[in-house]
Amino acid sequence: MVTVEDEHSGLHTTSSGPSDGQEAARAVLDKAAHENFPVAPFFLPRAWRTDLMAIYGYARLVDDIGDGDLPPGGADARLLGVDPERADDPLAMLDAFEADLRRVFDGAGGARGVSAAPSATPRHPLLRALRPTVHHHRLAPEPFLGLIEANRQDQRVRRYATYEELLAYCELSANPVGRLVLGVTGTTSPERVRRSDAICTALQIIEHLQDVAEDLRRDRVYLPAEDMRRFGVTEADLAAPSAGAPVRALIAHEAARAETLLNEGAPLVGSVHGRLKWLLAGFVAGGRAALRAVAATGYDVLPGPPRPTKLSLLREAGATLRREG
Repeated sequence: MVTVEDEHSGLHTTSSGPSDGQEAARAVLDKAAHENFPVAPFFLPRAWRTDLMAIYGYARLVDDIGDGDLPPGGADARLLGVDPERADDPLAMLDAFEADLRRVFDGAGGARGVSAAPSATPRHPLLRALRPTVHHHRLAPEPFLGLIEANRQDQRVRRYATYEELLAYCELSANPVGRLVLGVTGTTSPERVRRSDAICTALQIIEHLQDVAEDLRRDRVYLPAEDMRRFGVTEADLAAPSAGAPVRALIAHEAARAETLLNEGAPLVGSVHGRLKWLLAGFVAGGRAALRAVAATGYDVLPGPPRPTKLSLLREAGATLRREG
């Protein structure tokens, strides 16, 4: 069989056709095209693209497990050593995924009662693709574990009382990704981490604003309860086909908070050089373009997620580079 390395992901396919594991991994990686921000754009060095796609694949799969968005058939469960009948049990799947993550870091022990195999070879292809990135850049396990813990939290916490509670959730669910990008590109510093955290938290809040209706169908509300009370919004209002004035005012308020965070983080772009500057400008621009899309609906996000166009993303990227470059 002839083995060919995929340019973007580090995964391998064979001439006899993709395995179940490769199909499961590809289903995750293909979602990169639908994100608000560029994941691994063509202008980056190939090594960076491979590393960033490995990190994206990990983060996206963790979220898919937590959200119950895995493809039918139980392929991911089988890969992780979970009975396919338990593939729709997020906590069991997250425990098994954490055990497989330990193999990436050569850990012999198990996680939360799930024993690691004697060999430290990860079972899931996305984790096998992640391993060279982790070892080459000496990445710590904490950001990866934070993403798993955020999705465990999603199983037990479905409402947030205050904005501060939501920020603490974003510290687990979003900020680790930016810190990993800094780690892969060798640009970590305390100030850059602070700026990166602001951008990542903003992007997470913006995604929540886009997905209010979808999240409610999953019995999750990421709008702080204190803000809902302030604007006179109930969950019944969020379940309506379109937003009334109180909901629109609430979404506008949270959007303004996200924009403030983006502006706080944007100087990160000017602190780096070369192609990394373009990548980080793309992250900031993705958030700003998404906020413009939300505003263009009159802050009525209930009919469906407002998404920015590629043209608006390019315009915002250019504006960000001019302001911060």
